[in-house]
Amino acid sequence: QVQLVESGGGLVQAGGSLKLSCAVSGRTFSRYAMGWFRQAPGKEREFVAAISWSGGNTYYADSVKGRFTISRDNAKNTVYLQMNSLKPEDTAVYYCAIDLTAWRTSVTSRGFDYWGQGTQVTVSS
Repeated sequence: QVQLVESGGGLVQAGGSLKLSCAVSGRTFSRYAMGWFRQAPGKEREFVAAISWSGGNTYYADSVKGRFTISRDNAKNTVYLQMNSLKPEDTAVYYCAIDLTAWRTSVTSRGFDYWGQGTQVTVSS
């Protein structure tokens, strides 16, 4: 049973930074692409960023490109999302997700199979 546990959310002022973490268990983490999604109140869940199994390929939503960075540490079974220059519109619950197709090198916003429980990020103006 794969488990994904997010942490690192909180309240931050506009222009500030946060770093989210997602610890994965129950699978050989290093084989699988990972992603981050978010859902704001009253809105559908949207894609934020993805990273290939090796970390060599990344893909971002236009709304976060240049501000957010996804990375991973395969030795720690953890994926990260560094968020800089935060805006009030970044306020949402952030979820990490895993794509259980092994060794996928080309990452997109699709193909994810499981999501974590989420961590709240609130950006005040």
